[in-house]
Amino acid sequence: MEKRRTFDSAFKEKAIALAAARGNVPAIAIELGIEVNMLYRWRKELSQYEHNSFPGRGKPKMTDKERELAV
Repeated sequence: MEKRRTFDSAFKEKAIALAAARGNVPAIAIELGIEVNMLYRWRKELSQYEHNSFPGRGKPKMTDKERELAV
């Protein structure tokens, strides 16, 4: 069985920025060796949660308002 690959938040943010700069998500995904849908999902998450995106394993994604209420 193949080990599942993990990507840190810096990689995800750079991949999203690269796709935005070049304007071609599928080509960037192929170049980086990731699934196209994964890159679209990362892009959606970043637009929805901004700097709270990609919190890490087991940590919930929250908007600033949700994070404020959780405290």
